[in-house]
Amino acid sequence: MTDSTNSPSNSVQHPVSERIRTRIRQARRRFNANDNIAEFIEPGELEALLDEVAGKMQGVLESLVIDTENDHNTHDTARRVAKMYLNEVFDGRYVTAPPVTEFPNASGLNELMIVGPITVRSACSHHFCPIMGRLWIGILPNEHSNLIGLSKYSRLAEWVMRRPQIQEEAITQIADLLMSKVTPDGLAVVMQADHFCMHWRGVKDTSAKMMNSVMRGSFLKDATLRREFLSLINLKD
Repeated sequence: MTDSTNSPSNSVQHPVSERIRTRIRQARRRFNANDNIAEFIEPGELEALLDEVAGKMQGVLESLVIDTENDHNTHDTARRVAKMYLNEVFDGRYVTAPPVTEFPNASGLNELMIVGPITVRSACSHHFCPIMGRLWIGILPNEHSNLIGLSKYSRLAEWVMRRPQIQEEAITQIADLLMSKVTPDGLAVVMQADHFCMHWRGVKDTSAKMMNSVMRGSFLKDATLRREFLSLINLKD
């Protein structure tokens, strides 16, 4: 059956964002700000989407009464912002997960492993203001766990964070992803971050940080293990 959303006539009539959105809705899938929609984007469409976003961003600048024709500083701002959103700060929505090589736990490791602090960057889905912070991951593997390379923890966390996020949901997404990749007995994730929606606007408090954690498996059940993990990560550095 031919997908009518991809026919030549519809490609001319409908923006690429509408075609992508139609596929997602037909699949009965969600496309919230912090969801990954890469499987619904066909080759060449990301470049077309960039053009579409740049055109709409130009309209935003015009509505802000900015003379982009004569102001040399903002002449190409619309396209720069579109490239930043699609290719950098929000590309975790539009690209597939980074490849992760998994190794069997041949040595039967079952002791606490900690990775961090991992620098994380995102933008809040409420105001698109930056979120800048650090992440710590604790893993308690078992003999059936898949071990992944140290850098892969950073790459997976970055993939999740490079979407419009709120911190509470981001840390849960990271925990879910790592549980599925590593299948450990226990997992702990702690995030500490600055939220520029508080720094730039509203209360304009530049010192407040947000910290939250997710505990799974052994970390949730074993208070001694949880205390060991929290004592080994240095949140004051």
